[in-house]
Amino acid sequence: MPARKLFVLAGEVSGDQHAAGVVRALLDRHPDVRVFGVGGWRLRQLGTDLLYTTDQVGIMGFAEVIRHAGFLRNVIKTLKQRIIREQPDVALLIDYPGMNLLLAEFLHKRNIPVVYYISPQVWAWKAGRVRTIRKYVDRLLVIFDFEVDFYRKYGMTAEFVGNPVVEELKDLEFLPKKDFLESRGIDPSARLVGLLPGSRKQEIEKIFPEMLGAALQLQQNRRTVFLLGKAPHIDSSLYEQCIRKNGLRPSVCSAYEVMHYSDLVLVTSGTATLESLCFGVPMVVVYRTGRLNYLIGKRLVKLRNIALANIVANGLGASSQLVPELIQDRADAEHISRVAGNILDDARLASGMRQGLLDACARLSSASPSRHVAGILAEYL
Repeated sequence: MPARKLFVLAGEVSGDQHAAGVVRALLDRHPDVRVFGVGGWRLRQLGTDLLYTTDQVGIMGFAEVIRHAGFLRNVIKTLKQRIIREQPDVALLIDYPGMNLLLAEFLHKRNIPVVYYISPQVWAWKAGRVRTIRKYVDRLLVIFDFEVDFYRKYGMTAEFVGNPVVEELKDLEFLPKKDFLESRGIDPSARLVGLLPGSRKQEIEKIFPEMLGAALQLQQNRRTVFLLGKAPHIDSSLYEQCIRKNGLRPSVCSAYEVMHYSDLVLVTSGTATLESLCFGVPMVVVYRTGRLNYLIGKRLVKLRNIALANIVANGLGASSQLVPELIQDRADAEHISRVAGNILDDARLASGMRQGLLDACARLSSASPSRHVAGILAEYL
């Protein structure tokens, strides 16, 4: 019997992480399945045949996509050729709608079932993509319960499978805080402030210098120590370049250690805000991008809040914020330090924020979406 095959396309770091959970669960059931496509180091560790990596295709921003249009066209052409040659039994597409929706149409027309896990955020912008999803996706698996109602309005069935972030964090183990502080030589009386500048090179270049500038200002009037959560796939020289210019040297650890031990985190908008929510750590969400990207995005995005922590906590249409968002011109060192300082200095504000985040996390479900999605793929296999 010929080997069964799965095509997977996870174009971003968080997508690679979520896809790896599914593939691991699938291989536990069916170790003979061959997996190929696009992903990162986690999928590679599971034996996935990667045609391209998240480092190569994780291009963000309108201007950047236009600048790399030729390369991206070649990526799509290569993937289509490989799909024709391999004829996978089923395709697993993870978020990353710009490329995944193009491939969904191609796969559908070749009678390859399309399972789309982690819906594009069409509830935030580009609602017209719903028509493409309805036409070419066989199973739509969503990770927020409000997405079920959103798609129902368009006559579609979306299956809520739980949130993979909750699943991925559930079994983590950490040293007692006392031991962690001792291992780092950190004064137990110091306040810990985490710096999470993102998982993409472009984000780090624009946001990390402002976080470091804010850290210097926070340090002037408070006993603070700063923890830096580095993305493992980003070259350390990029962080080091910013640190040398600024002069402040944070203690480097994993992003999850930052979230677990910090009294407050400064976090770039994205999946990390959802992960921080699950830890219940008070946060200031920041985001900066190129001027053209910002102006285009501001016209297209329909939400009042952009941070997943606020959307999960307060709903899609809410204007209130559980955690502060500092976007573009307000995402500078001065604004960040002022807002962060208010949270550090107001125990009641920090406590209320922490409780609100934990309450929101409880609504994300503690089920195992990876096993659920793997079971759906197994039906097609």
